[in-house]
Amino acid sequence: MSLVDGVGRSIDYLRLSVTDRCDFRCVYCMAKNMTFLPRQQVLTLEELERLAALFVGQGVRKIRLTGGEPLIRPGIVGLCRNIAALPGLRELVMTSNGSQLARLARPLVEAGVKRMNISLDSLDPQRFRAITRNGDLRQVLDGIEAARNAGFERVKLNCVVMKGRNFDEVPALVRYAIEQGIDISFIEEMPLGDVGRSRGESFCASDDVRALIAREHGLLDSTENSGGPARYVRLVQHPQTRIGFISPNSHNFCGSCNRVRMTVEGQLLLCLGQDKAVDFRSLLRRYPLEDGPLIAALHQGLKGKPLRHDFSGDGEVQVVRFMNMSGG
Repeated sequence: MSLVDGVGRSIDYLRLSVTDRCDFRCVYCMAKNMTFLPRQQVLTLEELERLAALFVGQGVRKIRLTGGEPLIRPGIVGLCRNIAALPGLRELVMTSNGSQLARLARPLVEAGVKRMNISLDSLDPQRFRAITRNGDLRQVLDGIEAARNAGFERVKLNCVVMKGRNFDEVPALVRYAIEQGIDISFIEEMPLGDVGRSRGESFCASDDVRALIAREHGLLDSTENSGGPARYVRLVQHPQTRIGFISPNSHNFCGSCNRVRMTVEGQLLLCLGQDKAVDFRSLLRRYPLEDGPLIAALHQGLKGKPLRHDFSGDGEVQVVRFMNMSGG
């Protein structure tokens, strides 16, 4: 069984949001004052498991759990264990802000999570707090150390680069990744949600980030692929560390898109940069014992997956949905 969209792309990757809530309020993800969903609008753990099983049964081989911050969802370790055990799933991975990893990294490995991506946008405590609005850098660094020691197959850092906020820290973040023996990806800010400022003022293209890194390191282009949108390079002097660039604005990766996103409300987003969605929450609750209508809706919905998004770096909000709803 396989999933194919209307233009022939194979879809084998599901990003599954387990909560819209987060203990941080990062400036590129949320507005300062957020209103979160009432509980009845959020998928239950059982509904999340059912969706995961349904998608794997239709050909999905990789599931990434996202948020919000997935690790503040009660029952997350048990959810991971049940999803990781699904026959046919190649890997269960997760993206986290790292705040809860000091206590949860090892239980997550034991539950079957293979890889962990951790957001880290600054190594300066005051700047980190300004970007996250309330985050504690020490707590995240302790979480990264716990993740390194827990036994994940791979740990990677994610950094959203913004001029005027953390662009000048790119070399230090690369050095930190080298010291820790882990990978790091630099991400262009995406125009999702009105965060109270123009993103155009802070937009930083991946080519600028790469040029800054190249001042200190020899870079070797790599054909490696982690199953997502990152383009990787290796460092000549430190080949154990991969540098990734995720460039939705300047080098869109739509032609090879292999993924869809399920929001915590049960809306299947066919493209991060479009509002078109399929309402799976209603289907889950209308057909609690019958998967056929959900499978039919999935295949029909994929026929309408857009060819590409229309992101640009000019700062205009292009999708009103905040990133915490879909996990980026």
